[in-house]
Amino acid sequence: MGMYILFGVLGVLIFFVVMALVMKKQYVISSEVIIKRSQADVFNYIIHLKNQEIYSKWVMMDPNVKLTYTGIDGTVGFKAAWSSAMRDVGVGEQEITKIIPGQGYYVELRFEKPFKAINYANTMVTAISENESKVVTTFNAKTPFPMNLMVPMITKMLKKDMETNGANLKKNLEMNSMA
Repeated sequence: MGMYILFGVLGVLIFFVVMALVMKKQYVISSEVIIKRSQADVFNYIIHLKNQEIYSKWVMMDPNVKLTYTGIDGTVGFKAAWSSAMRDVGVGEQEITKIIPGQGYYVELRFEKPFKAINYANTMVTAISENESKVVTTFNAKTPFPMNLMVPMITKMLKKDMETNGANLKKNLEMNSMA
């Protein structure tokens, strides 16, 4: 009986190792939202990372999060760092690496806790009409073996959080006057 249990456990372990070997390690998640504001209004709001304080689920999750900013907000090289005792918020920073004037920006995300990782994201705005814009946020990540087994769960969770961020952004820009 003990041999059957041992072979069963070994079989399960081998199955998970094989799955981790064949599963992708890199993944891309995108989220989009339509906002009833001009492309210029939306771009001028999102290019300032400090505005994430009032629409990013991750920043708003911990009312005691410590935020540190370096540089001139809305320019290449600007860094927004966070530090939280909450595991779901963790410690890290994002840096604007590229701006396409009037259209969007790219960031490098450097996570320290709860795990170390470097990922990339971009947020682009396109005009649908004079007073309506589409915002698409894309997150590019890599998860090493064997943690890549978690990619399906991670992508589902991140997609949901990104959609929450988009809904918060929409609410802020449509219901409130621009700051």
